[in-house]
Amino acid sequence: MDKNPETKAASRRDFFKKTGLGVAVAAGAAGAAPGAAKASAPAADAAGYAETAHVKTYYELAK
Repeated sequence: MDKNPETKAASRRDFFKKTGLGVAVAAGAAGAAPGAAKASAPAADAAGYAETAHVKTYYELAK
């Protein structure tokens, strides 16, 4: 084990830099996936907010 605190701090700093870069690359790759646009887009037949039975039940129980 290295007793030099500067080496330890530098390696920790490098670890977080590389981890942040890996997360950014993974997020970019996920956004560029062919099915990603289809999954996040709303359905064409959706007219917006719909107060369905389970929503009404939630509203009644939340009172």
